[in-house]
Amino acid sequence: MGEISITKLLVVAALIVLVFGTKKLRTLGGDLGSAIKGFKKAMNDDETTAQKSAEEAPAEKLSHKE
Repeated sequence: MGEISITKLLVVAALIVLVFGTKKLRTLGGDLGSAIKGFKKAMNDDETTAQKSAEEAPAEKLSHKE
């Protein structure tokens, strides 16, 4: 098969731009970026909710009877 060189990658990128167009690729990139941002926000919200519930939970009382 051969190695993937930078020129082959540039040719593939040029073909993709010709097929889809720059406007479609720009909107696709924006949608992908907002999806990743939303995913990260949801992960952070989930972690903070778990930390708050752990802090609010009553601690077990230990009694030492000797």
